[in-house]
Amino acid sequence: MKRRLSETWLFLREFRRNFHTTGAILPSGRRLSAALARHVGRRGVPERVLEVGPGTGAVTRHIVPALGPDDRLDLVELNASFAQRLREDFENDPLLQPAAGRVRVIESPIQELNQDTRYNVIISGLPLNNFSAEMVEQILDALQGLAAPGGILSFFEYIAIRRARAMVSGPTERRRLRGIGLALDRVLDGREFARDAIWPNVPPAWVHHVRFDEP
Repeated sequence: MKRRLSETWLFLREFRRNFHTTGAILPSGRRLSAALARHVGRRGVPERVLEVGPGTGAVTRHIVPALGPDDRLDLVELNASFAQRLREDFENDPLLQPAAGRVRVIESPIQELNQDTRYNVIISGLPLNNFSAEMVEQILDALQGLAAPGGILSFFEYIAIRRARAMVSGPTERRRLRGIGLALDRVLDGREFARDAIWPNVPPAWVHHVRFDEP
């Protein structure tokens, strides 16, 4: 309980400071976190796993128990406070400590991550609907470039959020939201093989699961 309260206060503080990159007012709920992590460790062979935008580690705590003994996990977090919190948690949290030697915390925009490494599972907690359409396209291109052949990308968005925003916004904001929708559709079309509706989350969310085909 103490850790959860500390995590929530840190999230609230960073939300106030960095709304566009933090996105949510609270860490991901348990069911949303579990849905995002559900394809980790399913192949039965060593995997490379990437989590983008882990924040305070709500989803990370569902990823780590699913890792196989030879799996490796990279966490890419732009927010310096969150990145430092993650490093400390892998040193001190009994749930995370066993995987610490196979985990890297990388403080960087995902667009700048070295693409020499390919990942079998990619999990994104980035608040895509907060960004410009151009940035969303750049992020999605980067994630696709980091996926191994047959790799899976799982990401979320709040249900009906773009439609609700468009109803109360001016033309510039509507164009931005429409551009984000088109960018997401290009990734989802023909690749989305599953979608979870997480109604108990605050607010309710879709979790999209995309598979990038073999070349």
